Amino acid sequence: MSTLDRWIDNKIIQNLFIWFFLFLILLTTIQTDNNRIIIALFAIALFAPSVYINNLLILPFLRKKTLLFFCLFILNTLVFSIISVFLITIIGDQDFKLAQLVNFFGIMILALTFASAIKLARDSFVRRQQEKEAELKLLKGQLNPHFLFNTLNNLYGLSVIKSNNLPSLMLKLSDLLRYSLYETKEALVPLEKEITYLENYIALEKIRLEESTDIQFKNNVDLGGKKIAPMLFIVFVENAFKHLGTVPNQKSSVVVTVEEKENKLIFECINTVGTLAAKDETVAKDASGIGLKNVKKRLQLIYPEKHSLTFNNNKETFGVELILEL
Repeated sequence: MSTLDRWIDNKIIQNLFIWFFLFLILLTTIQTDNNRIIIALFAIALFAPSVYINNLLILPFLRKKTLLFFCLFILNTLVFSIISVFLITIIGDQDFKLAQLVNFFGIMILALTFASAIKLARDSFVRRQQEKEAELKLLKGQLNPHFLFNTLNNLYGLSVIKSNNLPSLMLKLSDLLRYSLYETKEALVPLEKEITYLENYIALEKIRLEESTDIQFKNNVDLGGKKIAPMLFIVFVENAFKHLGTVPNQKSSVVVTVEEKENKLIFECINTVGTLAAKDETVAKDASGIGLKNVKKRLQLIYPEKHSLTFNNNKETFGVELILEL
């Protein structure tokens, strides 16, 4: 989080900014030429107690006990209007006037309504952010067991055929798990690490399938300084190997491409499905699985209106294209 973001999120700075803004408004609207600054500060000193009492003590009753809220709101407004007019008459050595009380009551109503609206809007924004963060944490927590389950299935397959590559693959699995469990806690991770993660996973699959499948990984991205939400691409790569099928008279294939065009990151994954396509109406419907559901929801939360996800399915191949605005 940048210094500016921390300032914006700081409640004290937010309150000081609002009161300073109100102070400037009062300076421009007060008609007298004498002691304009003192009068503006005095007005803020009268408004502030009622505003904070309303926001901190009275406003929470709005949703639970609406009638009680309105009664307390009017009482708070009336009490501080009377106090303000009383102080003004003493300081200004003036006689009490009912019209002055009515005017000040109206001003207090407007001020407290405006303050309440700001408080409700801010609370709503914070609540939505907290819900979003909680949902993202839940999705991440679901993704790691999902990945581990699929990878262990791959290793089991290698153990069955007694592959000599199993020890080296166990080391790669260790690196993959270290990354997925410990290095993906941040909202964004370096793109370079995410690409390395993909390369390791594809290398693991390549050893398992090297005799029967043509596996390619094409990286055409300048990695320096770029960041991305972690573990977005791996779900589609896993899906490609999961639904890998054979095509008559040719080897199965998985082609993964990552490239950058016009400040957009383009990920594409194409795999052969062959006769598998006849069994399923479309492989994309496997989005009921936790992996694809997960990544779709994360894309909506992290890249709203800044991503494009399309599926392309035919009799022989299934493709996924994901475009992210960097």
